[in-house]
Amino acid sequence: MTNARLKAPARPLSKQRLRLWLRLLRATRLIESELRERLRKEFAITLPQFDVMAALARKEDGMTMTELSRMLMVSNGNVTGIIDRLAAEKLVLRQAPANDRRSFIVRLTPKGAAQFAVVARAHEGWVEELLASFDAAQTESLIDIFGGLSTGRHGGAQQ
Repeated sequence: MTNARLKAPARPLSKQRLRLWLRLLRATRLIESELRERLRKEFAITLPQFDVMAALARKEDGMTMTELSRMLMVSNGNVTGIIDRLAAEKLVLRQAPANDRRSFIVRLTPKGAAQFAVVARAHEGWVEELLASFDAAQTESLIDIFGGLSTGRHGGAQQ
C-alpha cells in the first residue's frame, strides 16, 4: 500500500470549518469553566460580577445600566441583579443623575476598585497559566486571526 492510499480523504472545507468552530467552542467553555471555578473559590464572586466590575473599572465616571448592559451584551434585568449583589457588598454605587431621575449611574466604590485590582491580577495570571502553551508568535497570530472574525477580516485578508 502506498502512503497516498493510507491517507484519509480530505474533508470538505465546510466540514473543517465546522470542526474549527467546535474546537473553539470547546476551548472557550473549558477556559471559562476554569475561570468561573477559580473566581468562586478564591474570591467568592461570579464571572458575570467580574465582567461588570471590569467594565466599570474602565469607566471611572461610571456608566448607566443601559450602557453597561449593551457593553456586556446582556439584558438590563441581568445587569440589575448583578449590580444589586455588588451594591449589597458595597463594591458599586448607584447614583441618579440630576438631569434624569429615571436612570442610574453605576461606578465602583473605592472598596470595589481595590478588590477588582486584586481579582484582575489573579485573573490575568490564570489566563496566562491556561494559555501558556502558546508562544508569543502564536499568540499574536491567533489574536490577529480571531480579531478578524469581528471585522470580517479573516486571517488578514479582506473579504
